[in-house]
Amino acid sequence: QVQLVENGGGLVQAGGSLRLSCAASGATFTNYDMGWFRQAPGKEREFVAAISRAGSSTHYTDSVKGRFAISRDNAKNTVYLQMNSLKPEDTAVHYCAASTLFVTTTHDYDYWGQGTQVTVSS
Repeated sequence: QVQLVENGGGLVQAGGSLRLSCAASGATFTNYDMGWFRQAPGKEREFVAAISRAGSSTHYTDSVKGRFAISRDNAKNTVYLQMNSLKPEDTAVHYCAASTLFVTTTHDYDYWGQGTQVTVSS
């Protein structure tokens, strides 16, 4: 089993930046593709970004392209989400997740972190 712990959320003004991190343990990190998702109040959880197990491929939802960057450090068993030019609509609980597939669909991710709150004020 994979345990995932996110850090780095907080309150930031519109136009600001945050860097989320997600530390993995309990299994071989390089066996998993990793993703970031988010869930705003009253909305379904949605895909944000994914990175392949070697870090050679990434994928983003259209609303964050050019603003967010996903990366991973396999030596540290950690995946990151650099978020720039933040907007109020980015406000949500952000989750990292692990999958054996490089996909964007929530139900294909097997392990989830507890989430970290990101709040962007206007």
